[in-house]
Amino acid sequence: MGIAFFDLDKTLLAVNSASLWVRDEFAQGHISRSQALLASVWLARYHLGFAPMKNALARALATLQGTSEARLRERTAQFYETQVRSQFRPGALRTLDAHRAAGDRLVLLTSSSEYMSELVARELGLAEVLCNRFEVDARGVYTGRLRGELCFGDGKRVHAEACASRLGVALSDCAFYTDSYSDLPVMEVVGRPVAVHPDRRLRREASRRGWRVVDWGVPGRLSDAGAPRSGW
Repeated sequence: MGIAFFDLDKTLLAVNSASLWVRDEFAQGHISRSQALLASVWLARYHLGFAPMKNALARALATLQGTSEARLRERTAQFYETQVRSQFRPGALRTLDAHRAAGDRLVLLTSSSEYMSELVARELGLAEVLCNRFEVDARGVYTGRLRGELCFGDGKRVHAEACASRLGVALSDCAFYTDSYSDLPVMEVVGRPVAVHPDRRLRREASRRGWRVVDWGVPGRLSDAGAPRSGW
């Protein structure tokens, strides 16, 4: 058995769920215009490489402090149904099927929250979720702190290594699919790194190192309907 690790945003999904979430939260009246603008600015700075993920996540967690986990879980489920569920790339679904048929363990490795990640894992039949988890006190209220290792950059590598070690699988027998240069620490340690619709820096790195670059298409595009059920 090997492990196939999958990033979520812009990899399994054709969209960035965090950006959609900010817009939806504003539209639903859960955050103010100024909060939405600030969150959008921080997301833009992060994607451009100007804001460390740790800082962006710390700001997001600070806004949750003192609020109910149950309410956020409920809002996330509604958001998933209306905004996210239809956004899986057709090639991603074919690749998941191929790894499943090969007997590989399918693992989501993402910087997204546990709430979004668990919904995705249930939808796609993934065996495990490695993601960012938020600390909640005995009252079911957020403390404003992260629970466990940050799942981003080197932190993603730590999560992947721990998972492989626990399952007794060598990283050389693992695959990882991602769109983002920020996931380079994981790409460098697995045996089968694959760049999916990569950003400019990852595309350049993949070309330099001879890593595979794949196009998994976009939801609803007719030309993807008859594509071969392979891609890994």
